[in-house]
Amino acid sequence: MDLCDIDTIRAVLGRHGFRFSKSLGQNFLTDVRVPQQIAAQSGAAQAGNVVEVGPGMGCLTAELCRQAAHVVAIELDRALLPVLAETLADCTGLEVVQGDVLALDLAALCRERFGTERVVACANLPYYITTPTITALLESRAFERITVMVQKEVAQRICAQPGTAAYSAFTVYVQYHAAAEILFDVPADCFVPRPKVDSAVLQLTPLAAPTVQPQDEKLFFALVRAAFNMRRKTLVNALAPVLGSTLNKDEIAALVTSVGLDARVRGERLSLADFARLADAAAAKLGQG
Repeated sequence: MDLCDIDTIRAVLGRHGFRFSKSLGQNFLTDVRVPQQIAAQSGAAQAGNVVEVGPGMGCLTAELCRQAAHVVAIELDRALLPVLAETLADCTGLEVVQGDVLALDLAALCRERFGTERVVACANLPYYITTPTITALLESRAFERITVMVQKEVAQRICAQPGTAAYSAFTVYVQYHAAAEILFDVPADCFVPRPKVDSAVLQLTPLAAPTVQPQDEKLFFALVRAAFNMRRKTLVNALAPVLGSTLNKDEIAALVTSVGLDARVRGERLSLADFARLADAAAAKLGQG
């Protein structure tokens, strides 16, 4: 069964009375080369074990089953379970779990299904849950590689460099935890229904240790969020909500310049190393108070 063929998709979904859900961001692939490439580059064959988020019709799931011995596919929409039972009937080593990836303990799931064996994650993510799902996958610390298809703009933001328009607090968060790379683009016309934007396949390789190691990780991310919450303001002004209860504006300016930054700099220009130095200096200053 060609799970990327538009006529096959319509026939299978029609048999099960399935209707696309806009609220769940459901878009199914119609270009077989895309799931083949994702599976081939996901590391599934090397790891042997995969957790897939959002199997949809099962086109990527089927390719992953060809690569790996054991695939656990997490599907939120109960209406798709009978569809998957039909489309993936011939797949061995597959388990479909009905549930919300954002509510599951992914680390526990991996321990239960795979023990201490290597595991990779794959997903064709609905746009509306991209950020929380990537966060959950990274924070589980359960995967040696994470390969996800996301909105192209999101992939570019995650891989952005300091000082660019795409650089964001989420960029810093992801690059703190993982090496990020865009593997290839996926045009909108590769889906049904056709989304309004193009997608890209992003690969994250979680790091054994963070890119930088601030003394106070909580303060580090508080400063990052503050810097981007008011990105058009100078860093000195943007940090007031976090540091203003202890330090006045001149003291915040002195803190910024003490780590080699211009007092007029905006937060969007800081690298992860800059934020780490700033967080350590702030921790030392606040500790003195």
